Amino acid sequence: MKLLSSEAIILRHLDYGEADRIVTFFTPEHGRLRGFARSARKSRKRFGAALEPFSRVRMHWSPPSSGDLVRLREAELLDLRTGLRGDLTAIALAGYGCELVEEMLGEEGGQVRAYALLGAFLDHLAGHGASPEARFLFELRLLVLAGYIPHLLHCSECAAGLRGDEAAFDAARGGSLCPECAPPGTALRVSPLTLGSLSRSLQSPLTHFAGFRFGSRTLEEGRAILTGALRLHLHRPLRSLSFLERMEADSACF
Repeated sequence: MKLLSSEAIILRHLDYGEADRIVTFFTPEHGRLRGFARSARKSRKRFGAALEPFSRVRMHWSPPSSGDLVRLREAELLDLRTGLRGDLTAIALAGYGCELVEEMLGEEGGQVRAYALLGAFLDHLAGHGASPEARFLFELRLLVLAGYIPHLLHCSECAAGLRGDEAAFDAARGGSLCPECAPPGTALRVSPLTLGSLSRSLQSPLTHFAGFRFGSRTLEEGRAILTGALRLHLHRPLRSLSFLERMEADSACF
């Protein structure tokens, strides 16, 4: 029987029956896969702690004989990322990142750059904790990899450069809008400086998260821009988002 192997990130798992587990994992070559791990909650030798969410593993599996669940044979733990597991906000942000990748990229294969981005994001959370900047950069870069990045520095309708102290933004119309193309009452108005910060952020390496600091206005307006752009391409509300927002709100109170 053919046996496949790849490095992988565990996105989530679901306990099944008395000892089995259904595992969703992400690989650079095969994209997202779902697998059935028989006796995973009892077998220390074959799986141990390797199926915990956010772990980096070497996964071994066989193709399914029927259905879409591969048959998991073994998982070698490479990095449990223990640094993020004692921080609820970091856990919430990690779960959000994993779910966002799953929803934005689906089951498409050949996700080498997306795998590197998610791995670097989780490593950053494990080493430095959660931050608005980390979320900001991850969402922005994932939009690029998914092919959904909106127009930032030029009008999405006429391609003219943006002028003045304020610009309109409408994700459904492709992004930034100049005064001539923006209809009266366009809800989202942002500073061109915010749009410039987003654009400059895309010039940094895909896996680099450390050392970024954005002002409160950039974070607030950037959040509105990215929320609109992401919502346009998600088929359902993310389960992890409400938990993340509660954790972020609690953290802001201290």
